[in-house]
Amino acid sequence: MSKVVVVGGGWAGCAAAYMAAKKGCQVDLMERTDMLLGTGLVGGIMRNNGRYTATEESISLGIGNLFKVIDDHCLHTNIEFPGHKHASLYNVAIMEPVIKKVLLDAGVAIHLQTCINDVEVVNGKIKQIQSADKRTFSGDVFIDTTGTAGPIKNCTKHGNGCAMCVLRCQSFGGRVSLTDKAGVKEMIGVRPDGSMGAMSGSCKLFKESLAPHVVEELDHNGVVVISVPRDQINTDKLSAKACQQYASQDYAENIILLNTGHAKLMSPCYPLELLRLIPGMENARFEDPYAGGIGNSMRYFGMAPRDDALKVEGVDNLYCAGEKAGLLVGHTEAIVTGSLAGLNAARFTADMEPVIFPDTLSVGSAVTYVRKEMQTEEGKLKKYTFSGAVLFEHMKEFGLYTTDLGEIKSRVEKTGLQEVIAERI
Repeated sequence: MSKVVVVGGGWAGCAAAYMAAKKGCQVDLMERTDMLLGTGLVGGIMRNNGRYTATEESISLGIGNLFKVIDDHCLHTNIEFPGHKHASLYNVAIMEPVIKKVLLDAGVAIHLQTCINDVEVVNGKIKQIQSADKRTFSGDVFIDTTGTAGPIKNCTKHGNGCAMCVLRCQSFGGRVSLTDKAGVKEMIGVRPDGSMGAMSGSCKLFKESLAPHVVEELDHNGVVVISVPRDQINTDKLSAKACQQYASQDYAENIILLNTGHAKLMSPCYPLELLRLIPGMENARFEDPYAGGIGNSMRYFGMAPRDDALKVEGVDNLYCAGEKAGLLVGHTEAIVTGSLAGLNAARFTADMEPVIFPDTLSVGSAVTYVRKEMQTEEGKLKKYTFSGAVLFEHMKEFGLYTTDLGEIKSRVEKTGLQEVIAERI
């Protein structure tokens, strides 16, 4: 049986591992912490704007099983908040064990608290990798889904210091890039002011610390919007966000909370003493140990040069997905690219031609568009997501955004990829 090794257990890594396993490969999934999903442990937003189209395309293509599982565990569906329509919010408190069971049932071998710190490359191919505790793992093909956030030195140098985010570098060590360890020079994202990286876009509050009427509205509607005092309006913070779809004026002039099991505050950080001046937030408290009053994790410090099949340039048997594949923001984007990487890794082991999504689909347009944009200096300044900013505008410009399920199904059928993806390996 062919062996696929996935390094990084976020949404992209889970999707890659699941897809490779479903195609008949033996799969090892490495995760340096004690839980899967990565930033998906504190995210929870699905199907907003163009993510709806990408999700339904994936389901129609036959790579959308994880999206169906997420849909079954949402707290709210078809909600709206500033700049976003038909969104779903999943419960971050229970999603990780649900996905872990799905992977185990698919036959994926999950290795938690396994940080890969050494890579052996022979004749342009990865032969084996080694963990910090000296265990070795060999495979026919490898997938890098280690992300781009942290480690602490990057947050300290380019952000507001370690904000003790969900990546938990202090407990499990910082991110280690498989691509970098294999000798490939990675790309770094920049902000408009020339500084490196970008700050994660939201904080987490204990619901119990909010006023009862705020909690009631949050639980019932899934969203609460509260105006902030005029002297607290700060538009400068918007440019620092990785999630530029949440960088509109609405997010400077209001406190926007989403119910994802906890109260998700749509701001990269918010000084606690100022937050408590807002009606309903007088006793607000960030979830421990997050230092959401001073900052958030820094991302986009290590992206792999790759082609549209998500194969990493310079290593014959290495693929990538998620943020490792470019300036792509979000769970949907990670699952789409993870599924494609897992599919093509499995096909690689059988000497089959890789699948490339055409630009007649939003999922294909995104993979190609982001790759091309990142090759330009201007493109490196931007962040890309199906749910807003430049990629969503690109989708609308080319008529790719739709919520019409019949149109999506027809669009996918015209590609002929359903049969290709369904092929046995």
